[in-house]
Amino acid sequence: MMSAEKALRASAHAAFILIVVGFWEYSAQQGWLDATFFGRPLGIASYLWRGFYIDGQLWLELGYTLMGAALSFVGGAVAATAVGLVFTMLPRLNRVAEPYLTFFNAMPRIALAPLFLLWFGLGIGSKIAVGISLTFFIVLSATVAGIRSVNSDHLILSRALGATPAQIFLKVTMPSAVPVIFSGLRLGLIFALLGVVGAELIAAEHGLGQTLAYLQSTFNTDGVMALLALLAVLGLCTTSFMNRIERALLAWQ
Repeated sequence: MMSAEKALRASAHAAFILIVVGFWEYSAQQGWLDATFFGRPLGIASYLWRGFYIDGQLWLELGYTLMGAALSFVGGAVAATAVGLVFTMLPRLNRVAEPYLTFFNAMPRIALAPLFLLWFGLGIGSKIAVGISLTFFIVLSATVAGIRSVNSDHLILSRALGATPAQIFLKVTMPSAVPVIFSGLRLGLIFALLGVVGAELIAAEHGLGQTLAYLQSTFNTDGVMALLALLAVLGLCTTSFMNRIERALLAWQ
C-alpha cells in the first residue's frame, strides 16, 4: 500500500505536470508560444499515439535503441569491472596503463562516431561500439575507486581473524565497494543510451536517434519534442531501476 506521504508527493508532481502542460497548450493556442519552435502537447500526444498504437513504427525504433543501449551497457560494464579488478590486484599495471586510458578517455566519442560507422557499418554494431566506449571508462573509474575506498582497518581485522583472500573479497571488499560501483553503473547505463542515440543521430538504419534526425530535418517539432520526452522518460526509468537494484543489494546495511 502507498503511504499517505508518497500519495501526496505523487499527487503534487501530477498536479504540477498538468499545470505546466495545460499552460503550454493554452499558450500555443493563444499564440504566445510559436508551435513551430515549441510544439503543442496535443500534437506531441497525437504523434506518440500514432507511432505506438496506429502504425506501431515507434515500437521498432524503440526496440533497436534499447537493444543497442543494453548490449553497450553489458559489454562496457563487464569489461570495465574485470579490468578494474585486475588493476586493484596489480597497482603497478594500473599506474602504467593510466596515461593511455586517460588519453583514450579524453577523445570525444561522438566525434569518433563516423570512424566507428566506417569500421562497423550503419547497423547496430557501430552504435554498440560508441555506447561501450562511453560506458567502459565510467564504470572502470567507479570500480577502482570503490574497491580502493574499502576501510583498511576492516581488511586488517579480517586477515587477523584468519579470513582467506576470497572471503575478504566477497564479504568485505565487494559489499563496501557496491555503492560506489553502482554510482558508476547508473551513469554508465545513461551514457550507453546517450551514446547509442548520438550515433543514431549521425547515421543509422533504425533507432530513435535516426527518427529524431529525420523529424528535425522535416521541421516536425511535435515529433521532436515527443521523442525527447520519450528519451527523458527512458533515462528516468533506467535510473530508477538501478536505484532499486542498489537498494536490494544494500538491504543488509
